[in-house]
Amino acid sequence: MKLSHALAALIIAWFAVFGCIQAVTLEVNEGNSTCIKAELSASISITYNTSNSTRKAQVPLPNSATVDKGSSSCGTVGRAPWLVAVFGPGHALGLSFSTNGSMYSVANLTLQYNLSDASVFPEANSSDVVTVVSSSVGIWATINTTYRCVSSATFGVGGANVTFSNMRLEAYMPGNDLSPTESVCMADQASTTAPPTTAGTTTTAAPAPTPPGTPERGTYTVNNSNGTACLLAQMGLQLNVSYFSLFQNKTVQELVNLTPNLTTSSGSCEARSATLVLTQGRTTTLNFTFSLNSTSNKYHLSGITLLANWSDMTAPFSASNTSLNYLRGTLGRSYMCNAEQTLVVVPAFSLNTFRLQVQPFEVTTNQFATAEECQVDQDQMLIPIIVGAALAGLVLIVLIAYLIGRKRSHAGYQTI
Repeated sequence: MKLSHALAALIIAWFAVFGCIQAVTLEVNEGNSTCIKAELSASISITYNTSNSTRKAQVPLPNSATVDKGSSSCGTVGRAPWLVAVFGPGHALGLSFSTNGSMYSVANLTLQYNLSDASVFPEANSSDVVTVVSSSVGIWATINTTYRCVSSATFGVGGANVTFSNMRLEAYMPGNDLSPTESVCMADQASTTAPPTTAGTTTTAAPAPTPPGTPERGTYTVNNSNGTACLLAQMGLQLNVSYFSLFQNKTVQELVNLTPNLTTSSGSCEARSATLVLTQGRTTTLNFTFSLNSTSNKYHLSGITLLANWSDMTAPFSASNTSLNYLRGTLGRSYMCNAEQTLVVVPAFSLNTFRLQVQPFEVTTNQFATAEECQVDQDQMLIPIIVGAALAGLVLIVLIAYLIGRKRSHAGYQTI
């Protein structure tokens, strides 16, 4: 009974300080323009330590939360756009954004909470202000559309969880209000498209997907501001993704080919980096980042990012690795590999390439420069040479043995 009274008192204290859980509207402005706008409800669950136990605090984002104008920004060169909401004595919830030109996403979710706030963290054994960050959020949408997700979505941030619901959000806004065109989250799509269940209805499992075969080779170009090509690529691409299937209710591994005539290319070229962004409809965006070492005049594929929102996914899939070392070539030359290669990005995502040729720097006359072949192609060329040489040697040995045997055979006869 004492425990229930204490819990009730604690809940009353929370609501007295933070207010009820309801939608909050937050805007980041620059002059008279709005660049980020969010309408959402959020609840935060934080585990903290007392002197002799561990407790969990449930903190709603109150409607009194305000935008921290000092930390929030529409973004500048080298600085991402930020939306930071502050509430209570020293608590804050922040979202940073990134874009590849065709889509935008929440790059980081940041939570700050003040353990000295006794109304939220009674008997906490610390008075620190704790900041935790998560970079795997999975909130993304097409540029100039509003991300909408009425369903609840929970994201882990350090030792805390943040649950969003009734969310409408847009960054990189062209106008001052949310776009009427919406990118709907997978959870909402599933809830609105699921067929009704009636008594006596038998659910049939979805058939196993057919292997897609070798992907078609596509040609992709990135142009400078003057219209000349600064990055060239020709390749067949196959995505190997592990995700939780909505229809099969389990984790599946699926191979999906990128279709060139349904894929658009964009990107940018800088002195030491170049980016190629491939977008297939509103469901798949694949980003390549190439880096140049100006000392050695060598370049390599340093980063791959995939954003996917396929119909069978329970939630959008996001994977990124910026510490790769693939497709190594020399400045002024292209890199070529006709053999199939597997580029492992993260455990749940790898990329298979076929008949690949790419040149991310020093492109002239819109054509590939002399190609440097990958080791696999070189090895495959050596195999027929070695086999041919071995066969020629074998034929030569047989011929010599035949001639020696014939000579000995004649030596056994005498003239009468």
